[in-house]
Amino acid sequence: MLFTISIIAFLMLLAIFLILLEIFLLPGIAVAGIGGAIFAVGGLAYAYMEGGSFIGNITLISSIIVFLLAFLWLMRKDSFHRVSLKTDVDSKLTSTRELGIEPGDEGVTLSRLAPIGKARIKDVVVEAKAVGELIDEETPVVVIRVDGYNVLVKVKEDNTIN
Repeated sequence: MLFTISIIAFLMLLAIFLILLEIFLLPGIAVAGIGGAIFAVGGLAYAYMEGGSFIGNITLISSIIVFLLAFLWLMRKDSFHRVSLKTDVDSKLTSTRELGIEPGDEGVTLSRLAPIGKARIKDVVVEAKAVGELIDEETPVVVIRVDGYNVLVKVKEDNTIN
């Protein structure tokens, strides 16, 4: 009988551990959650088959109590202090309109625009999008349109007469 109780306790503790691991550390439905459910059902079935309804009921109730206590203990404020992220993201995305870039401004590409890349316009490095064609780096460009965070550019036409 002691061996049977040891097997039941092992299966249920392993099930509780795997389910808590799934809840707190592994997002989604992963192997730990499925394994925990299988061990829980197997442990309860074994308890009811080998020990009868009395042992099965005690196993079910005690497993629920142990699970809830462990769950509540893990939910405490300081339980995950060691593994939690402690940095705050305080940066913001600056709109190209806020940088003062307007249609007609001229600049040069810093990387190939295929169709998106980097360009320097008014001494500001922005992400630019080529309109119609791919543009090689170090090519003079003109801003066509500014949409929120996108700067649409085209190759600067040379207006000099030879």
